[in-house]
Amino acid sequence: MTTVSVVGVGYLGAVHAASMASIGHTVIGVDVDERKLAELSAARAPFFEPGLPELLVETQDSARLTFTSDPSAVAAATVHFVCVGTPQSADGLHADLTYVHAAVESILPHIGPGHLVVGKSTVPVGTAAELAGTVRATGAELAWNPEFLREGKAVQDTLRPDRLVYGVPDGDAGEQATEQLDEVYAIVLDRGTPRIVADYPTAELVKTAANSFLATKISFINAMAELCESAGGDVTVLADAIGIDDRIGRKFLNAGLGFGGGCLPKDIRAFIARADDLGAGEAVSFLREIDAINLRRRERMVELALGECGGDIDGVRVTVLGAAFKPDSDDTRDSPALAVAAALHAQGAVVTVTDPEGLENARRREPQLTYEEDLTTALTGAGLVLLLTEWSEYRQLDPVTVKRLVEHPRLLDGRNVLDPAAWRGAGWTYRALGRP
Repeated sequence: MTTVSVVGVGYLGAVHAASMASIGHTVIGVDVDERKLAELSAARAPFFEPGLPELLVETQDSARLTFTSDPSAVAAATVHFVCVGTPQSADGLHADLTYVHAAVESILPHIGPGHLVVGKSTVPVGTAAELAGTVRATGAELAWNPEFLREGKAVQDTLRPDRLVYGVPDGDAGEQATEQLDEVYAIVLDRGTPRIVADYPTAELVKTAANSFLATKISFINAMAELCESAGGDVTVLADAIGIDDRIGRKFLNAGLGFGGGCLPKDIRAFIARADDLGAGEAVSFLREIDAINLRRRERMVELALGECGGDIDGVRVTVLGAAFKPDSDDTRDSPALAVAAALHAQGAVVTVTDPEGLENARRREPQLTYEEDLTTALTGAGLVLLLTEWSEYRQLDPVTVKRLVEHPRLLDGRNVLDPAAWRGAGWTYRALGRP
């Protein structure tokens, strides 16, 4: 087994560090955030991710996983994963690479010949080539190994990924880097995981291209939902019909409120910006409309809410089911649910938001809203209910029981996950995006 370091132990880094330790490697996690380090050192996950707390306990009990703020600790490792964030820049669409450059620079004095620095952060194409010279000046080599984690399934996606992609240099250096990564991922590869070895630009493009394709598929079916609303069609039946075609597939053809979170929106915007830099902006110009379609879903949900209240929502008690951008996560970054809740509040609604895991993060982002942990309390007296994050407990709600709690049985299903016949049969006014 190998001793590896993980520089940056936020969402990506913490999951990667614990997962690598769980398959037998000795792992040193490095970060500048002392609060986060204290939580992880106590085997507590600083964010909600199913399976991660158990992995932290298991690996720290075995002493294979340690955390520190001292970058010199990476000298004990030979493979160094860079797992810091690349948020959207404050002044435009580009990715902010400040944390990537800082992470690499912090370890340069402590690496040397035989060491491999492995970027896992999502970066604009060309970033690896820019960093490679700096890393090689120490005698070490650089590879790029993009992550493909789904929040809520990150541990599974790390230990049993659907593919591994290595971006490596040409020649002997690339062969050596490939061998080192194969050693790190030996157990994963033995499970039959496909491995693709590519050059730096291709490896960098894989993640942004995959996210852009996924965003395109989601926005396509949401565009069809807009058309269905105008034509009187049912987008869920439409999705079932076209999804049978194996060239299209049914996955992610679920019309609704659209995508959010800390990855998909900012990644497609950074992809657009970088393509413009390279003089290839026309090739991805369609992504601007993909982004616009996605944002229109939020506006449409606000319109539906106003319509259900006769055009005036001032003073109406609105209960929003969901704050996180997706279920099994506490991530409220660019959350469609939270954006709709804030927009309704701005229109004068008395908005109460509930969520199994995301309330603390939501409260920091939209402090003007009312938050309620208890679902029954949140629903009691509501004049309008919006299901905006498809947590299993919301999908399983009994319409008869919930009707007894609310003042007016009016429901907007922003994720198309409830049975319209069951809710209407229980006396509810039911509306959903893209359905009659």
